[in-house]
Amino acid sequence: MGKIIIRVPATVSNLGPGIDSLGLALHLYYTVIVEEETDHWRVNHALGENIPHDEHNLIVQTILRLDPKIHPHQLTVMSDIPVEHGLGSSTTAVIVGIKIANALGNLDLSIDEQMQIGNQIEAHSENVAAGFLGDLTVSKVIDGKLIAIKSQMPDVAAMMFVMPRGKVGKIELPKQIDGQSALDSSNDANLLVAALLNDNWPVAAKLIDGTYFGERNLKRDQDNLNLIKTAAHQLGIYGTFISGTGPVIVSLGKRELLLKLRDQLRTDERLDGRVRVMDLDRDGATVRGE
Repeated sequence: MGKIIIRVPATVSNLGPGIDSLGLALHLYYTVIVEEETDHWRVNHALGENIPHDEHNLIVQTILRLDPKIHPHQLTVMSDIPVEHGLGSSTTAVIVGIKIANALGNLDLSIDEQMQIGNQIEAHSENVAAGFLGDLTVSKVIDGKLIAIKSQMPDVAAMMFVMPRGKVGKIELPKQIDGQSALDSSNDANLLVAALLNDNWPVAAKLIDGTYFGERNLKRDQDNLNLIKTAAHQLGIYGTFISGTGPVIVSLGKRELLLKLRDQLRTDERLDGRVRVMDLDRDGATVRGE
C-alpha cells in the first residue's frame, strides 16, 4: 500500500440558536500523510511541544481504539488549524484516526459508522458531523446515536479572528429557562434552519448574530465580540459569533465585505489577535491513496 493522505476541515459551532446542533466546515485543513511502517508510532508535526509525537498522540490513540493490531506507521501532520481555539482541532485528529484505522485495518466502516465512533470519542456532535460531511450540518444525539443531516450553506465566506491563547471562556448556560424563552429560542432555531435552506441569508445572518442562552464568562471574549460586531454592523455584516469555547470569533458574509472588515480590524489597536478570510468547505473529510 502506498501513502495515504487524509484531509479534514476545521469546523465551527454555536451558530446563533443552533448551539450544539449546527456545525459548519471551513476551508482550513488538518492533513495527515500515512507513510512507511516503523517499529513504533512516530508522528511528525510542528503543533507545539504539548502534542505528543508517539503512541500517546490522539490520532494514534484513536487508531488503536478501533484496531489494536494495526502496525505502527510514520505519520506526518500538516495543519492550518490553530490548536485549542474552538475550531475543532481535537475533532479533526479523531476523524483522521478513524479514517486511518478504516484504511489500514480494512474495517470497511460506513460514513455513518465512522461518525458514531467519532461522537463516542469526541462528544461534540456538531463538530464531528461537519468534519466528516463538510458544509452545513444539523445534528442531534438521540438515544446515544448521532443523527446528522448535511445541508448547503448559502454562498458566503468566513472571517476568523483568533485571539491569543490563554484562559478559555465558555457560555454560562442557565440551569432553567422560562417557557416563553424556550419557545422563542425554538422558534428562532426553526427560522434559522428554514432561512439557511432557502438561501435567505439576510434573515439567517440576523439570527446567527443574536445572543442565546447566556453570554461569555470571560470579559475579554465578550468585549472582543462586541467590538467586532459593531465594526461588522457598520459595514452591513451580520452573522458574528464565538465558536465553541473560543477564543475564536467568526463572521459570516459576502467575501468582499469581509475583506473590508478584516482590513479595518487589523488597524484597531483595541484588538489583539489574527484575522483571516476564507471560503467554506463543501466536501468534508477526504482520503486519497487507499
